Amino acid sequence: MSNGVIMQYFHWYISNDGNLWNQLNKTANELANAGFTALWLPPAYKGSGGTWDVGYAVYDLFDLGEFDQKGTVRTKYGTREEYLKAIKTAQGAGLQIYADVVFNHKDGGDEIERIFAQEMDWNDRNRAVSDWYEMGAYTKFNFPGRGDKYSSMKWYWWCFDSLSYNADTQRADKLYRIKDKNFETEVSHEHGNYDYLLANDLDTGNDLVRGELMYWGRWFIDTTGVDGFRIDAVKHVRSSFFRDWLNHLRVHFGGRELFSVGEYWSQDIDALHGYLAASEGRLSLFDVPLHFKFHQASHQGSSFDMRTIFDRTLVREQPALAMTFVENHDTQPCQSLESPVEPWFKPLAYALILLRREGYPCVFYADYYGAQYNDKGRDATLHSHRFLIDKFLKARKEYGFGDQHDYFDHPNTIGWTRLGNSEHPGAMAVVMTNSEAGNKWMNVFRPNAAFYDSTGHIQEIVYTNNDGWGNFPCPGGSVSVWLQK
Repeated sequence: MSNGVIMQYFHWYISNDGNLWNQLNKTANELANAGFTALWLPPAYKGSGGTWDVGYAVYDLFDLGEFDQKGTVRTKYGTREEYLKAIKTAQGAGLQIYADVVFNHKDGGDEIERIFAQEMDWNDRNRAVSDWYEMGAYTKFNFPGRGDKYSSMKWYWWCFDSLSYNADTQRADKLYRIKDKNFETEVSHEHGNYDYLLANDLDTGNDLVRGELMYWGRWFIDTTGVDGFRIDAVKHVRSSFFRDWLNHLRVHFGGRELFSVGEYWSQDIDALHGYLAASEGRLSLFDVPLHFKFHQASHQGSSFDMRTIFDRTLVREQPALAMTFVENHDTQPCQSLESPVEPWFKPLAYALILLRREGYPCVFYADYYGAQYNDKGRDATLHSHRFLIDKFLKARKEYGFGDQHDYFDHPNTIGWTRLGNSEHPGAMAVVMTNSEAGNKWMNVFRPNAAFYDSTGHIQEIVYTNNDGWGNFPCPGGSVSVWLQK
């Protein structure tokens, strides 16, 4: 999609009042008009935590808020009927919908099974630290509220390869590998083997498990009509699995694109390249190294060299498969991968993903609408940057075209130009600084033309000279977006 922009339409601490799908039903047109072209929605199926579950502790993939399970019919976000209605409304407004897929694990089993397992070293998962012994495990999933509707498959211990909760001790402090099972290969080599993440880890080498997940994909698209997927925790699942899963769905649905992006959480750019190669480019990846560049730059202030902001990032090295983002539900304060970008730098970061040619940018719900919450004894506030994000979206929609020329030639003040095309003839010049007020001489190839700062930070007009060069300023620690009048 030309100049597409995604919104991650949730954050971790969004209200559990069951109103998100209804809210989307009301705001879809507003988001489309602002310049968003797609929404990534949270996991829509029943989690083990009921209405409190963000969706990543997956209990029943087929329960979209329809059955009385885990103490509730609806999910945190609403009912199945409300979900399907919101998708239809959003697509009617011109928005694509990407569903969150969590296949790494299942949680909240209905019955305890007796299994044999062996403790493994958390830091070297290839090393056993105990003999085999019998224990209780919540590995039987009967789905009593749903029964056999949509799928008759029940899950047993042999559908999994590892877990951490011991039902006998009622503790989850040890890593257990189930007897006659192996950790999956084709996963991250961190900790020796990073197959296991949490809960009951799916054995995607099992034919019944693979078949059920293939079937669920077909059922889910038939049921919801979504346009693609955000896929959770891909570095913990064999890389060939999602390649095969997406191939299966794309063929089954007549060659539909089904755009998909995977979460491979690593700052190591080579690990991301390795996954993209192993999965044969069937899905994009979030540019995690770029997020950490933003995090670092926001904390280092003027000592960070802005010329290096894209060094060793996915958007620089494989732009066609890079989804760029500033923050997400895991990086926000109080969360597991907490690495927030300081508020002063967020406008710069969003300009760097929304106003450039490369990458598929994703805006975080809490950066757009703001958020306040308390967790782990801390109060957290995420400020709304909607005013400037809306300005950037409009500039992207109307001026984000044609050739791009970079002026990354100063440690604090950088800029770039977009030169437009025949359908969008206006030029744009972006300049930002992480220090005192700065300016940048840049060529927009528009002789004697007038440019205004669409952010409103600077009121004066900039005029280019006879050769198309202009001196474009911006305030200290900020960004200005100059558009041709």
